[in-house]
Amino acid sequence: MSTEHQDQIVVPSQEQVESELNRIRYRKRFIRTLLNTVAVLIVVAAAAVLISTLFMPVIQISGDSMNPTLKDGDILVTLNTDSVSYGDLCCVSWQNKLLVKRVIGLPGDVIDILEDGSVSVNGSVLDEPYVTEKSLGQCELDFPYEVPDEKFFILGDNRLLSVDSRNRDIGSIGRDQITGKVLFRIWPFR
Repeated sequence: MSTEHQDQIVVPSQEQVESELNRIRYRKRFIRTLLNTVAVLIVVAAAAVLISTLFMPVIQISGDSMNPTLKDGDILVTLNTDSVSYGDLCCVSWQNKLLVKRVIGLPGDVIDILEDGSVSVNGSVLDEPYVTEKSLGQCELDFPYEVPDEKFFILGDNRLLSVDSRNRDIGSIGRDQITGKVLFRIWPFR
């Protein structure tokens, strides 16, 4: 017999083979599950971006014109629509800004604001529990005022500070300026 080193062939046991096969199968399942999870997360994120961009934009309030209803920094979910009614909080595009105001009058309505800040629409005084301090505010209109056809009369809840339809620069707004209405506040929780 020669003194040369002979390679020994080691044959694994049945248990070792099964263990290695199980490890390989587990690794393949893990990678497949990981890839599926990442794919689902990408689809969900893309859907969320599309929904928030096209149908339900999220906006942040800047300023105090809607106090006490909405405060500076509040984050809101809105619905892209130009269909609004009395009392709705709507988003209005004005000079490349989004304003959030309350719809007070629809086309053809007669709006009257008294010196004490009380608002009436078509002769009926509005019950406005959301207004804490009634005021005529920055008003450049003569009352009673008839809302023109295809226009809407909007006011901020903080009547003393709000720049809204009482101001000639904004005036009554057209349906094309309405970008949506507020659905709910998501931050902060109150």
